[in-house]
Amino acid sequence: MQFDRTVMRRLMALITFTLLLLALLLRFDRVLAAFRFLTGILSPFLIGGAMAFILNVLMRFIEERLLVPLFKKRRPKYLRALSLLLTLTVITVLILLLLLVVLPQLTATVAGLGATISAGVNRLVLWAEDQFASNPQILQWLDTLEFDWQKILNSALTFLRSGAGSMLNSTITAAKSVFNGFVNFFVAFVFAIYLLTQKEKLSLQCRKALYALLPKRAADRTVEIARLTCRVFMSFITGQCMEAVILGAMFFVSMTIFRMPYALLVSCLIAVTALIPIVGAFIGCGVGVFLLLLVSPVKALTFLVLFLVLQQLEGNLIYPHVVGSSVGLPSIWVLAAVSIGGSLLGVVGMLVFIPLTSVAYTLFREFVYRRLRERKLRIR
Repeated sequence: MQFDRTVMRRLMALITFTLLLLALLLRFDRVLAAFRFLTGILSPFLIGGAMAFILNVLMRFIEERLLVPLFKKRRPKYLRALSLLLTLTVITVLILLLLLVVLPQLTATVAGLGATISAGVNRLVLWAEDQFASNPQILQWLDTLEFDWQKILNSALTFLRSGAGSMLNSTITAAKSVFNGFVNFFVAFVFAIYLLTQKEKLSLQCRKALYALLPKRAADRTVEIARLTCRVFMSFITGQCMEAVILGAMFFVSMTIFRMPYALLVSCLIAVTALIPIVGAFIGCGVGVFLLLLVSPVKALTFLVLFLVLQQLEGNLIYPHVVGSSVGLPSIWVLAAVSIGGSLLGVVGMLVFIPLTSVAYTLFREFVYRRLRERKLRIR
């Protein structure tokens, strides 16, 4: 039996893939440790790439929809720098507005919470005094208790010595973590700026490398999938932000109509947490119920009923149509992607799995339709 070069090449590729799969299964712990090590090293660049991708959505809108029509056919050299500067300005203003809106109310809420806790403690003390006064058995039981105060004092001193050392170590570790976080954020931000200013050049270089290393057909398919993935992720980010704004506005209007306190604060929190697909709004709901419970249990119950009504409206109408249609994914697959992604990678999995599922769904649908056309079948 004779083999030509194509068959031999495929056999070698199959053998290599099998050996790599066996090595992965037999040394999975080492492979996972190596993956985590590489992820830790590359984390600033991965974060920078994610930042650049998110900022690029707004920057493209500013550049193509606002600045290009303003300059008409003439595109000055500083157009990219101007669009990037406007993008960073808009993001900074939005963050400052959110902080100026949330922080004052949050400070007042914390102050009110302290007063509420203090009042609750006073009520507990009065209740305990009343119980002790009306139940002499409790006083007799307390008299029978014996305390070795020297042993208690020695235990307290030992705990304080060990606690001081652990507190010092914890403080040093926290300071290192904060410093490393600032350094990683700075590196990621600089890398994101570089990607945004040189994105066309970097895209051209990547395409040249693909066509140099892969056959033309494989390179064409890779570029096509990359463009589809980029388009789907951008549509998902846009739809998710739009859905969060709509949900926050609905809560603000409804809470204002029902004269509920903390309407602006709770609406902003729900809008921010709603960026987490489907389940994010429940986090804001928990915070809102807690805040309103400190004011009035009736208002907290009213807010909970209002949340359930608006959540049903948002989950059945707004989210599937705004986010599901923006990524070209049916509603049932949006829910499946959120469930699977959340169980595997938590919040990050929820954010990533919807566009990834949309890409897989689109590619599989194209494959199915192509096979049906090749077989000349029409399924109804």
